[in-house]
Formats: sequence, structure tokens, C-alpha cells
Amino acid sequence: MLEILHRDDQLIAIHKPAGLLVHRTALDRHETRFAVQLLRDQIGRHVWPVHRLDRGTSGVLLFALDTDSLRATAAQFERGTVEKEYRAVVRGWPADSGLIDHPLPRILDDKDRGHPDALNAPQEARTRYQCLARCELPLPDGRFATSRYALLALQPQTGRRHQIRRHLKHIAHPIIGDATYGKGPHNRAIAGFSGHQRLLLACTGLRLRHPVSGELLDIGCPLAEDFSATVLAMSLMPLA
Repeated sequence: MLEILHRDDQLIAIHKPAGLLVHRTALDRHETRFAVQLLRDQIGRHVWPVHRLDRGTSGVLLFALDTDSLRATAAQFERGTVEKEYRAVVRGWPADSGLIDHPLPRILDDKDRGHPDALNAPQEARTRYQCLARCELPLPDGRFATSRYALLALQPQTGRRHQIRRHLKHIAHPIIGDATYGKGPHNRAIAGFSGHQRLLLACTGLRLRHPVSGELLDIGCPLAEDFSATVLAMSLMPLA
């Protein structure tokens, strides 16, 4: 049963668990469970995802209950007026806060391949972050006897695919558990240390306007149990 965070006549939001696909894709032809299908079966009506979360990312996932609401709400994401809040555990100790302003080439889907090269031109991409906590663990890293990690709050200001994951790799602080942009030895070390193996990235909040009433919606959720357990096992301590 999916946890419902918000529901009205036009919108419904769930807490998507890590490992669940939003919908069927060509790269995951053998999967049989999708958030769209599970939520549709749970509430007994059609739903349309308004935005995407990567398979490994947990947290707030918003759906529309009709196509008019889908268009109106998706337009807010396209205009960049939706405030998005994320949490991530990363390798190393980033600065206390910063803005990652680094253009990203578009990641092409199968349907895009074969189009002109201009389709893959870098697009503007910006992500703000604040360091919430840091830790140093007795996990060897090359010639060092310990490894450093940090818990970040992040606010993507644009909506490029894999933006947070790619931006954190760009500043040399990849997300723990990221098999594509991260570091395998650290992913395995933290999984063994905490007993939980997952991408340590979660969408913890969305703030947007309701498509009919115009009311400001503030939809949030806590970290998933396995994410929280990993943070606790790592003893990530708040900054003084």
C-alpha cells in the first residue's frame, strides 16, 4: 500500500519508496510494478504523474487526477516555479553552502536518438545546497584510514534529468549509493556499514500552486526508514 501524503479532487501525492519505477520504460521491460499502476489500483481511478523521480530516489511524487490538472500543474514545473527540497548523503565534506551552476547535456530517451545533435546541447542547470551534518568513519579510502561524508539539503532551481546526481558528481561529492555517478567502493562500504543498500537521495518537499484554487500547497514527507537508519548508523552530526 502506497502512503498518500495529500489528496484532493485534482491532485494526489504519495511517498514513493526507493526502487519503485514511476512508469514502464524501455530500459526496464521486465519490471511488473510501477507507481502509476499501484496507485491507480489502490484508489480505483486513473492517475497521471506530474513529474519524475529516479527509480532509486524516494519521497514526494505528485500525480494529477485529470488531464486539465496535469497540464496546469506540469506547466509550473516547466516554468521553474515549483520549490523542490531534497536530502542526500554524499562523499566528502562540501562547503557549508553553495550554488552549483553547471549546464548539463540532455539525457536522451530511445525516442530521441537519431535527432539532430542540437537536441543534446547543454542546458542551464542550477542547484543550491546546504550542508546539514558531517561525519568521519573508520572506513579506509586509499592511503587514508578514514572516510568523510555529509548530509545535504538541496533545492534544484531547474529540472534537468538526474540533475542533482550529476551536479554533485561535478563538484566531486557524489551521492552514496549512486551506481551511475557515484563511487563503487564507497557505495559498498556504506551498505556494509549500515546494512542498507540504496541511493541516498530523497525528495522531502514540494511547494506549488493548486491548479484550480491557486492555494499554495506545501507537501512534505520524512526520510524513508532505510534512509533514516543509514543516517543514524553513520552518526551524521549537525553542524555547530
